[in-house]
Amino acid sequence: MTSSVATPAMSARRTAIIGGLMVAAGPLSISLYAPALPNIVAELGTTEAMGKLSLSVYFGAFALTQLLCGPLSDTLGRKRVIASFFAIYVLGSLVAAFGPSVEWLLAGRALQGVGVSVGVALSRAMVRDQFVGADSIRILTLINLILTVAPAIAPTLGSVILLGGSWHLLFLVMAAYGAAIIGMTMLATRETHPKAQRIPFRPVQVMRNYGTLLVSRQFMVPALVLAMAFGGFYGFAALLPFVLIGDIGLTTFQFAMAMLVQTGAFITGNVVAGYMARRLDGVAMVRVGLVLIALAGVGFALGLRLFPDSVAAVMIPVGLWMLALAFIGPSATAAAMAGFGTIAGAAGALTGVFQVGGGFLGSLLASLIFPDAETALTTLMPIMAALTIVVALMRQVGRRPVEVLPPET
Repeated sequence: MTSSVATPAMSARRTAIIGGLMVAAGPLSISLYAPALPNIVAELGTTEAMGKLSLSVYFGAFALTQLLCGPLSDTLGRKRVIASFFAIYVLGSLVAAFGPSVEWLLAGRALQGVGVSVGVALSRAMVRDQFVGADSIRILTLINLILTVAPAIAPTLGSVILLGGSWHLLFLVMAAYGAAIIGMTMLATRETHPKAQRIPFRPVQVMRNYGTLLVSRQFMVPALVLAMAFGGFYGFAALLPFVLIGDIGLTTFQFAMAMLVQTGAFITGNVVAGYMARRLDGVAMVRVGLVLIALAGVGFALGLRLFPDSVAAVMIPVGLWMLALAFIGPSATAAAMAGFGTIAGAAGALTGVFQVGGGFLGSLLASLIFPDAETALTTLMPIMAALTIVVALMRQVGRRPVEVLPPET
């Protein structure tokens, strides 16, 4: 089986590092300010629901804008679109940092979501431009590892920053990160989508490409698995500060220390998944993840009910869920994109829409449906785990589909 599409523009390691740093901006923008959410709510004189809504606004903009940035990159090339969208991300970070009210915070978060959307869509498109098969899964696993190292340590970093200043500094750090990504794109990234392979940006053709993906079972099943699995992750990301700090009573620093369980679990999961990807196919990798996510769902359902105010009852299921994502994410992503190399930008964008859209749904349900964060955690997370398993069992998501024909022009 051929492991690359042609001579790669960049090495696998370079592609993984650049893609990982791009993708990391998304969850970094959640995790870095998570410890500050109670402080933000208090200082802006708003409600807990509005604080969690700042996550939902971010997710909504993040998910929907990927529908645009993917096809744009199929027309203009990857580099130009990456730099332009991260400039929007920097602007949004500054608006959130200096805005005087919760409305300005929500506007800044929406702009951040628009800008950061390019990371998920185009990191995957850049992989698909150059690699397929086992190589693709290994690179996506490396991207997942980098993806989680930064945001997983972000709560600790955010807590340290809060010790020396206000929550506004957190958004300035995000702005600096976005500026660094722009510099990396211009100086260290090679174009992986040459002019000869670009297609005109035609709205009708864009809609046709998305229609091709949406009616393809080969695409939809793994994309929905991503939506459910990551919807649960982003759901508890919105809830943990309020459960651990507000209900259980941890300090900001203690919260950061507890979140190291999430860090260690995901890093460990990615290392093990990267090793096992050389020996197991995508189907087997996803099956391992499904077992782990089932255990996590049971843990969320029973933990706090059996052991109220226990940090372990919260963080053990979190750790199991993060281990599951390490196995499910790369294989499901590779399965969703493998048959659509001619429209890799659109396929990468739509997988991102499902993944981040799941986060939007999870955080929105966590914010609006349940009366308090603890009830949401013990009810919503088991539901998301069950949905992930049900969708995955609809079809073997690791099987590689047949390559589709080039779109008509």
